[in-house]
Amino acid sequence: MNAEPSLRSIRACLEGAIPAIMATCAPDGTPNVAYISQVVYVDEQHVALSFQFFNKTRANILANPHANVLVLDPVTARCHRLHLRYLRTETEGALFERMRAQLAGIASHSGMEGVFELRGSDLYAVERIEPVPGEGLAPSPAQLPRADLLGAVRLCSQRLARCTALGELLQALLKGLHEHLDVRHALVLMLDAQAGQLYTVASHGYARSGVGSEIKLGQGVIGVAAREATPVRISHMTHAALYSHAIRSSLGPEAAAHDIPYPGLAAPHSQLAVPLISCGRTLGVLFVESPLDLQFRYPEEDALVALAGQLAAAIDLLQSAEDFTEPLAGTATAQAPQGLPVRVRHFAVNDSIFVNDTYLIKGVAGAILWKLLRDHARTGRQDFSNRELRLDPCLRLPGVADNLEARLLLLQRRLHESGTGIHLEKTGRGRLRLCLDAPAQLEEMAG
Repeated sequence: MNAEPSLRSIRACLEGAIPAIMATCAPDGTPNVAYISQVVYVDEQHVALSFQFFNKTRANILANPHANVLVLDPVTARCHRLHLRYLRTETEGALFERMRAQLAGIASHSGMEGVFELRGSDLYAVERIEPVPGEGLAPSPAQLPRADLLGAVRLCSQRLARCTALGELLQALLKGLHEHLDVRHALVLMLDAQAGQLYTVASHGYARSGVGSEIKLGQGVIGVAAREATPVRISHMTHAALYSHAIRSSLGPEAAAHDIPYPGLAAPHSQLAVPLISCGRTLGVLFVESPLDLQFRYPEEDALVALAGQLAAAIDLLQSAEDFTEPLAGTATAQAPQGLPVRVRHFAVNDSIFVNDTYLIKGVAGAILWKLLRDHARTGRQDFSNRELRLDPCLRLPGVADNLEARLLLLQRRLHESGTGIHLEKTGRGRLRLCLDAPAQLEEMAG
C-alpha cells in the first residue's frame, strides 16, 4: 500500500495558477461545489483558504466544518483531494497580508481586480490527502524544478561567508543569485523603522540602480513583507501597478524632485519579497522578480528564505564590527580643492541635500553628509569615524539598530552615481574619508 503523500510534497498544487474546487455540505445534507481562488500552504498540517464572498460555501462551512478540496498541479495535471476541517478565520497579521498580496496577483492575472477582495484567511486542518487516480502529463525541461537547488544555496552561502564588508556582502549575494539561481532582477532594501520606510542599498539587473529609492512600510509586496516579517510571493500577474511599484505619497508640488526612481520591472509576472530577520528584528528585505510566470515557487522561496537569514545575520555582525574603530595609520594631507565651487544646499526640514540644484539624498544619510561637509569647511578635516557619527545627537540616529553602515553605503553609492565631485571612501574598519574635487559652497535653507 502506498504511503499517503505529505502536504509539503504536493505544494506545487497550491501555487494558485489553477483554481481549486471545494465541496461542502449543508446541515440538511445538500452538497455545494464551488471554485476557490487560493489554497495556501501554512505548515505540514494546515492550509489556508481565501474567504472572499458571503455565499453558500461560507454558510455551509460555518454550520459544518468539514470540506473536500481538489487541487491540481499546473505542470503535471495530477490531482489530489484534501480532506479538511475548518478551524478559524484570520482577518489581520502575516498570513492574511501574504494571501491578500497573492490574491491581488491572481485578480490581475484574471482581469478581476474590481471583484476579488480578501475578507479573511480561513485556516483548516488537513486530516487526509488522497491522490486522485489518473495519468499526468510529462513536464517539459523548462518546467522541471531546479535539480540542485540545495547546491546552489551552498555556493551562494560560501560567497557570503567570505565577505568582510557590507558592500562586498550585498554584491556577493546579488551576483550569487544571478549565477547560481538564475535570478536576473533583485534588490536589497534596508528598513528605517523610525521613518517607517525601506531604502534601496543594492540592486542587480536594472537599467538604473535605484539606490536610495524608498518604499513605505506596508506598501506593495516589499512593504508588506517588512511590516509582517513574512515572505510575500506572487507567481503570476500582468498589471505592474498592482502590488508592484510602491506609490509614494506627495508632500507638495516639488515632491518629484526629491524622488529617486524605483528600479523595478515595468511588467513583472513573478515577485518574491523575503524579510531579512536577525535576532527577531527585521533589518530589511530581499526582493526578486521576473517577467515570467511561476519563476519563484515554494522551493525557490525556501532557498531565498535560507539565504536571507544568513544575509541578515552577516549584516548584523558586520555593522557591529564597525563599532570597533581601527587606529589611524596616518591622516592624509588635504590639498585645497580647485575649480569652480560646487553649490550644496541643505533643507533642515527633512535633511535633504541638493548639489548644483540636483537632488542627491535626504534623511539620515543627508544629515551625515551635511555634518561631514560642515566640519570640513570649518576645520579642513577629511577623516571621520563611525563612532563619532553614532554619538552625534544632531544626526538623530535611533538608540538601537541604527543601520549606520548601511546608511553610509547608501550615501557612498549615491555620491558615486551622481558625479558631483564629492566622494566618501572607507579608510579602515569604522573609518571614512571625505574627498572633494572642487570647493563646496554650503547653504543652509530654512524650508
